[in-house]
Amino acid sequence: MAIQTFGVIGAGQMGNGIAQVTAMSGLNVIMNDIKEEFVERGLATITKILSRNVDKGKMTDEEKAAVLGRIKTSVSLKDMSSADFVVEAAVENEALKFKIFKDLDEICEPGVILATNTSSIPRVTSCGVRVAGCESMSLT
Repeated sequence: MAIQTFGVIGAGQMGNGIAQVTAMSGLNVIMNDIKEEFVERGLATITKILSRNVDKGKMTDEEKAAVLGRIKTSVSLKDMSSADFVVEAAVENEALKFKIFKDLDEICEPGVILATNTSSIPRVTSCGVRVAGCESMSLT
């Protein structure tokens, strides 16, 4: 399966960084968070970093515009239905992550890759969801 649309849950420091790098690689990105102000702040951070890159001569205004044009913002998890790969970068709260993955399992098409950027939950399988017909497996 070719990945064309990449979803990011969480527009904070990690999420907007993942969204930026992914959009810079040429993929379309859906950057999602629970409030419009959070996705706007995330997009403003990305815009500021790209503007600095233009000022330093590392990219052109056209390249900056192209990257920003590949990022769609969202406050509805249902928008992830069009993603081929979704990474969760929400706040480090196990119950919240469980809910996000449970919802994504219902929203996303079979075969979509669901990943987490968690650093404080020792076992990813503690989310305990069955995704796309595959049993959860431990990476720790």
